[in-house]
Amino acid sequence: MQALRQEILPPSGVEFAACLKFTPSTLSDSGPSTSQSGRALFNVVVARSSVLRIFEVREEPAPISVQKEDERDRRASVRKGTEAVEGEVEMDASGEGFVNMGTVKSTGQNGMAQPATVNKFYLIREHRLHGTVTGMEAVRTVHSLDDKLDRLLVSFKDAKIALLEWSDAIHDVLTVSIHTYERAPQLMALDSALFRTELRVDPLSRCAALSLPKDALAILPFYQSQAELDLIEQETTSQARDVPYSPSFVLDLANDVDKRIRNVIDFTFLPGFNNPTVAVLCQYQQTWTGRLKEYKDTVGLYIFTLDLVTNNYPVITAVEGLPYDCFSLTPCSTATGGVVILAGNSIVFVDQSSRRVILPVNGWLPRTSDVPAPALTSQEQQRDLQLEGSRFTFVDDKTFFVIMKDGTVLPVELVLDGKTVSRLSMSDAIARTTIPAVVKRMGNDHLFIGSIVGPSVLLKTAHVEEEIKDEDVEMSVSPATVVAPTDNMDLDDDEDLYGPSSTTEQPTMNGMTNGVDSVKKRTVVRLSLCDAIPAYGPISDMAFGIARNGDRSVPELIAATGSGELGGFHLFQRDMPTRSKRKLHAIGGGRGMWSLAVRQPMKVSGGTFERPANPYHAEKDSIIISTDANPAPGLSRIATRTAHSDIVITTRIPGTTLGAAPFFQGTAILHILFNVTNVIRVLEPDGSERQSIKDMDNNKPRPKIKSCSICDPFVLIIREDDTIGLFIGEIEKGKIRRKDMSPMGDKTSRYIAGCFYTDTSGLFQTFLNEQAPAENVTSTLQGAMNAGSKSQWLVLVRPQGVVEIWTLPKLTLAFSTTLLATLDPVLTDSLDPPALSLPQDPPRKPQELDIDQITIAPLGESWPRPHLIVLLRSGQLAIYEAVATAPPAEPLPSTRSSTLLVKFVKVMSKAFDIHWQHTEEEQKSVLAEQKRISRLLLPFVTSPTPGQTFSGVFFTGDRPCWILSTDKGGVKLFPSGHNVVQAFTTSSLWESRGDFLLYSEEGPSLVEWMPDTQLDGHLPARSVPRSKSYSNVVYDASTSLIVAASSFQNRFASYDEDGNIVWEPDSPNISFPRCECSTLELITPDGWITMDGYEFAANEFVNCIASVPLETMSTESGMKDFVAVGTTINRGEDLAVKGAVYIFEIVEVVPDPSSNVKRWWRLKLLCRDDAKGPVSFLCGMNGYLVSSMGQKIFVRAFDLDERLVGVAFLDVGVYVTSLRAVKNLLVIGDAVKSVWFVAFQEDPYKLVILGKDPHYCCITRADLFFADGHLSIVTCDEEGIVRLHAYDPRDPESKSGQHLLRRTEFHGQTEYRSSLLIARRPKTGDPEIPQARLVCGSVDGSLSTLTYVDEAAFKRLHLLQGQLIRTVQHVAALNPKAFRMVRNEYVSRPLSKGILDGNLLATFEDLPIGRQNEVTRQIGTDRATVLKDWAALVGAW
Repeated sequence: MQALRQEILPPSGVEFAACLKFTPSTLSDSGPSTSQSGRALFNVVVARSSVLRIFEVREEPAPISVQKEDERDRRASVRKGTEAVEGEVEMDASGEGFVNMGTVKSTGQNGMAQPATVNKFYLIREHRLHGTVTGMEAVRTVHSLDDKLDRLLVSFKDAKIALLEWSDAIHDVLTVSIHTYERAPQLMALDSALFRTELRVDPLSRCAALSLPKDALAILPFYQSQAELDLIEQETTSQARDVPYSPSFVLDLANDVDKRIRNVIDFTFLPGFNNPTVAVLCQYQQTWTGRLKEYKDTVGLYIFTLDLVTNNYPVITAVEGLPYDCFSLTPCSTATGGVVILAGNSIVFVDQSSRRVILPVNGWLPRTSDVPAPALTSQEQQRDLQLEGSRFTFVDDKTFFVIMKDGTVLPVELVLDGKTVSRLSMSDAIARTTIPAVVKRMGNDHLFIGSIVGPSVLLKTAHVEEEIKDEDVEMSVSPATVVAPTDNMDLDDDEDLYGPSSTTEQPTMNGMTNGVDSVKKRTVVRLSLCDAIPAYGPISDMAFGIARNGDRSVPELIAATGSGELGGFHLFQRDMPTRSKRKLHAIGGGRGMWSLAVRQPMKVSGGTFERPANPYHAEKDSIIISTDANPAPGLSRIATRTAHSDIVITTRIPGTTLGAAPFFQGTAILHILFNVTNVIRVLEPDGSERQSIKDMDNNKPRPKIKSCSICDPFVLIIREDDTIGLFIGEIEKGKIRRKDMSPMGDKTSRYIAGCFYTDTSGLFQTFLNEQAPAENVTSTLQGAMNAGSKSQWLVLVRPQGVVEIWTLPKLTLAFSTTLLATLDPVLTDSLDPPALSLPQDPPRKPQELDIDQITIAPLGESWPRPHLIVLLRSGQLAIYEAVATAPPAEPLPSTRSSTLLVKFVKVMSKAFDIHWQHTEEEQKSVLAEQKRISRLLLPFVTSPTPGQTFSGVFFTGDRPCWILSTDKGGVKLFPSGHNVVQAFTTSSLWESRGDFLLYSEEGPSLVEWMPDTQLDGHLPARSVPRSKSYSNVVYDASTSLIVAASSFQNRFASYDEDGNIVWEPDSPNISFPRCECSTLELITPDGWITMDGYEFAANEFVNCIASVPLETMSTESGMKDFVAVGTTINRGEDLAVKGAVYIFEIVEVVPDPSSNVKRWWRLKLLCRDDAKGPVSFLCGMNGYLVSSMGQKIFVRAFDLDERLVGVAFLDVGVYVTSLRAVKNLLVIGDAVKSVWFVAFQEDPYKLVILGKDPHYCCITRADLFFADGHLSIVTCDEEGIVRLHAYDPRDPESKSGQHLLRRTEFHGQTEYRSSLLIARRPKTGDPEIPQARLVCGSVDGSLSTLTYVDEAAFKRLHLLQGQLIRTVQHVAALNPKAFRMVRNEYVSRPLSKGILDGNLLATFEDLPIGRQNEVTRQIGTDRATVLKDWAALVGAW
């Protein structure tokens, strides 16, 4: 069998981070910023597994709060002179007399004014790498002297280091070099796969070090100055100038430095030394808690210098006898020197003279170590902290923050006695933040905390001076850190804790007073939250449920995500979740709908003036124009809304409307109609006609208009013979006239697409040619009115593929390119003169690669940016982002008077499988006109919730989708979930800024997005924070309820046979050990209320939950779904583990009358069956329950709804990790003995082994995978290797079927422990028997699918994959083939054929068309066939 494995969701969270100045926009003296508001401070580059994201942190004005906007709206509706005086009680606007305290003038907490700026994350680039990241650091190379930018050094799991830099030419990362150490002798050992490389960089960027197995470091030195490079150039003839590094080497610490350096725990570079200096924390003699009587205090610290010239490595400091549980070290600043070491029970400071200062954080230190501890105060003797899993970083020279594994922030201060550190002082916890995986300091005032289980946060650390009160005699005792009073960090509410807070603390100058001051002051560090990068963390379990989007039922993936306080559920849907608010069958609209905001002008002394608009409040829509093809020649309606929210059609016009828009600043409607001839009409706000221009050529009607674009005061029409018409409105007369198009070439020039664009971002700037004649002044009053705030542009596409952007109103060519038709990655101005596009004879026929639709529209959330979106007739959609460029160095050619200082960079490309009516007869027929599907790119702006606005584009047609861009997610394309959408418009007619009018297969309806939908990810999601993690989740289809097992830590105590406690803490700073514990919860998806639960014993936790159909006498069919739970009972390390099986029934009970819930359910325990071993897995099979107990598998029947009766059993491996049944076939996964394939027969009851894998392997999940009469067994092991096993008794290698055959091995890199088998019905397959599709949720948060690929498509895609590996430049120069290859000792060649890598094949869509043709030609096929194969396979589920 062949399959495609593709990642639907990339890994979630941040495991590694680097804060640096990476992109030119972060330089303060740079040209145009990437946003029209605010400035870029620095970049944060984050990585998790194989995904790399580059963010920009931007300082921008704080947004006006929703409250203030409401105040403005309310004030706008109050007559001038009648508003309440400040301080006076303000009445509710509706006059009921309720006091609205929210609108009374507000200040921040403690009376502080709202700050002026906020710092926010903006995503710049996201890349899926063909390697697993194990470290990231910022580094400055010799080229940084020229451009002032940092470079990025990334290390990978297979001992590689890549040096990356930002390229302005491609607006993306560029690989400078890759350094591989995978062939080093240290990596040839069998256990090297268990080792994890770590990357560190010298503070002055003189070299980088990568840890290797067998206690070795790979050292990569960098050139620091041009002088070094010149010296190298004299010695060698090679092109050394382009290479910023000298040859790297491997340093064996035990042989080359000191033989005592073994078992390295952590290492770091120290600042302030002339040569690079490394501190290594290691454990010469390994020990553990059970061997402390023999070996304790086994950790040593060694500081040595790297002399890169003489290859000499002298040890300058050696400290031995540190506590055995040390796990991390960080260098102190040069002011104090030394290092701080974190241990499980203590914090240790070691200076360069080997002096040790220790701070115990609990009572275990004297019991596990002989290190002398200082005398503790009574308060410190009560302290009981566990530092395992915590991270720490310095925030100034003397203070560092320890961030505990639950997110608690503890400040620790180095107390100096003269210049030496005398003791460490820990203050009380000051804040609660995310669960940390990495902590990075950026400059003096920012702290980035990355988390792999939840959101990652950016904190501001401001140094503030405060006066010391007289009672604060000893300065060091009081905490040196405070939380900003405007901060919400230590609230338990998830949204306040991790969501961005708009009230950040403004830092004040840290001015140390000179001389003696009368008032004593001290500097404290003040923390405040800036912004957060959303993430949901690992997927521990998942289930498919049914969600209600209004009146539509859609499948929804319910995933149990996160950990600890950040735990909860994430709900994923394939399509953008929308709900229908009302059906509007009266207005029709099958050929188009336009909802317009027009207002009545006021007549004053003969002149017409429009009513002044509220500057803070956009006008609400007042009318809807809709059009249908039936009855011929079409019918257009103008409708408006009555006071009772009903739609009333005021005007019916024969003919098909092709376009409509507000005109003359919203006081009229421009209406383009086809009724025998093309008519361009100006309508009054009530729909009556003011002016009408028939599109005639000497009394002969011109061809029908196929598309149009209206942008007040300009109108563009494109006819079916590819000619265009351009009209301009004269606001003084209130009329329109034809506009002279002579600058664009001959009147008969042909154009296949075009649109207007109004730039409000200020990004579109022109550079004028001094030699060319100067332009005249702006010609129209309208143009003069708009000149200051926004510019207008005309985009036209000529048939040969030339795309031109013209200025308005003067029509001068500002941008010309031929690269868009081939979808090149970067489009720049070719500086060509206007192209010729004269009519051809015979007339030109449409081509496959013609541009069908083009639009420039803003996409974004906080600061929308212009994007160029283009659709080719072949179905290829490409999205380009507009990026500002520097003025050209060369003078412009004389044929061009100006150039647009913008380039377009491709950010997304997607191929749709679209069918056109090819023959002219088909297109001309009446039936074809009825069936014609209009594929249009329609820009929109929507505000789903107050204070949140999205600018996007909707793509209508038979592949309808939303094109959106979010601040932290970049450009995304979400399917709309409809089969076809014929017409689309935003509509605020019903007083909501989040409404849309859609004409879909269900007819015209008013829809809105589902509330609380998160659009930052690759699937629309909804988060349900629960402040606890869930290990298992199952959906009960009969009741539509969710049964989940929550997991938490409980105190564990051991008891003897008489029930007496064996050990208990004898001191307040000694605590009980902890063990895992579970509770079962019955949750309704409506409101996520827990209806009922079941508490297990304090030492019992849930392994698995399954919804199992079992025999029962309570239903007519004799079967019913029950909830089966398998548990483990932990009895300490001296007694064997036990387990139990529970059978629950979900029963309906009478709801509490006080609650407004209509139906209520409870969990009813029917049966508890104790087991001698842990019940690690359960599943249902043919009405029986299959459960594992230790080394056995039991098949049981549920008898009389009260007990389980065993009918068959089988001795299997060591520990069962997975059971999956289909019909009477059972797949068993084992922690040691790999996978078994078993059949169950009922007469007599018996389990028969069909085949098993002869090789040992730790399986985390095993599934049956079947399609088109083929069957395979899919397994995943703890290294993340996905294998396809075949059961084939006819193959001689299988020994008559006893052995399962390994057909394919594919390295998925991360294990998955939850998988779901779903049905897939492809268009070409058998509709009766679906194919299986496997959805897998990984421990790194990624969601992947395994989809069956038929033989012919697989051969094509496999050849294409080989071409892509060889011919495409991959990010960081990684090898995709090696990334997925599995080392196998039993076969001569890797079993790599059989599973396609979806991440690699996805790069084919992004290639320019020329490269696509080149790559497919080499494998004997064409791009259309390959893209069709690909489009048929991709998709979430």
